[in-house]
Order: sequence, then C-alpha cells, then structure tokens
Amino acid sequence: MAAVTRWLRFRHGGKTGFGTLEAGRIAVHDGEMFGTSAPNGKVLALSEVELLAPSAPSKIVALWNNFHALAAKLNQPEPPEPLYLLKATTSVAAPGAVIRRPSSYDGKTTYEGELGIVIGRTSSRVSPPEAGRFIFGYTCVNDITANDILTRDPTFPQWARAKGIDDYGPFGPVIATGLDPAKLVVRTILNGAERQNYPISDMIFSAEELVSKISHDMTLLPGDLIAVGTSVGVGVMKEPVNTVTVAIDGIGELTNEFRL
Repeated sequence: MAAVTRWLRFRHGGKTGFGTLEAGRIAVHDGEMFGTSAPNGKVLALSEVELLAPSAPSKIVALWNNFHALAAKLNQPEPPEPLYLLKATTSVAAPGAVIRRPSSYDGKTTYEGELGIVIGRTSSRVSPPEAGRFIFGYTCVNDITANDILTRDPTFPQWARAKGIDDYGPFGPVIATGLDPAKLVVRTILNGAERQNYPISDMIFSAEELVSKISHDMTLLPGDLIAVGTSVGVGVMKEPVNTVTVAIDGIGELTNEFRL
C-alpha cells in the first residue's frame, strides 16, 4: 500500500492554498490538488492558517441504510442498490466551524459520523474493479440532520431540506490518500462521550461499489464528496453548546461546535 498522504486546503494572508500535512506543518503546493501539483518550498505551521473544507465539491452524495448493523437495528431490509440523497453544497462547513441551528427551526438536530469518499477524476459509468482509480482519498464527515423536518409532511420525506441546511455538512480536516477504507473505524464523540464506534468493513456497499453505481447515474467530478452513510449510535445534540468530533484513525479528527 502507498504511504498515507494528508491533503488540506487553507486560507493564509487572504489567499486560499493547499498542501500536505505532516507533524503539524503544511508543505504548500502549486498547481491543482486533483491534477498536477508540486511543493513550492514554502512551509506553514498548521497554527498559522485557517483550515477550509479540504475540497469544494460540485455535489455531495449521502447514503442511507448502508450498514448491516444499522439495518438490523432499525429492522430495515438491506437495499439491493445504494439509496442516496444530495446535500446542498452550501451545507459545507470547515473543520472547527461553529454551526448554529437556524432560527426557523426549533426541533431536534442529530449528528452522524461518517467516512467520506473524495473523487479525484471525472467518473462516468466506471466498473467496480476500476473505481478505485477514480477515488482521490478519504475524509471525516458529520452528516448533520434536522431530524424533525424529515417526516413532518407524511406525503413527502424531506431529506434534502433536513440535511441541506447551511453548515450542516462539515467535513475534513484532511483528505487522506493511500488508505484501505475497509480497515477504518469511525468514532463520534459528543461532549466528551463516545457515541459511535463502528467498522467501515460493515458497509453493505463498498467504497468501490458506491463510486461505480453512483457514476452510472451521474457523472462524479474531482472534489465531489460521497458520505458513505452511518451506523448505530446516532443521537440528538441537546446542550446549548455541543462539541462533536468525528475521528477516524489514519485520517484525523473533525471537530465542530453545534449551538442551539
């Protein structure tokens, strides 16, 4: 397996840049993260920059019911094909961002710690064996959901609205390349207490299968994000101020504050 490289985007001196992270220091690159790039010799301390979401996706695809354990707990049949929705790109929030429940909504909001697949090459109708070549790397996602909106209207499940609220889609802090996703474990920590701890190997559809099957529906572009779904342990953020961390060893920790 290739060595793990961690890519990130940042703002420094009023300009947006990208590079690789090692031991708290960023090797700044020129070029394009999903194209040709090379280090330019400039090094910045992580503490010197404002972290951004590590890509600017043209679309965010979010899976529902993609883990055996959660399907069993919910007594839901396992789907024969991926079930997914699209989150608004304006739901993207940076690592460390403070996320606020909108004034127009006073219901429950849940965290969902997930693995994210970041696409590296334009992908259209690719086969599962070749799909890995179109994956740039993996990241941490909190697929935040305004839960009470989902079933408010019995005639129409409101997935897009419930999950598309501004800032309800933080991901990062990096995109890690050179990882085997099947060996990863997702943990979610809410206000210091671990609430989720589940293996990616329990997915119904693997990362390669997801990229392949979704690419037969829609063209995936470099930087696009696929949130692979969550497993058991999803819960409501109840405190006036909630600190949520989605941690995946090998990638890092995505921490955000959610305020009611």
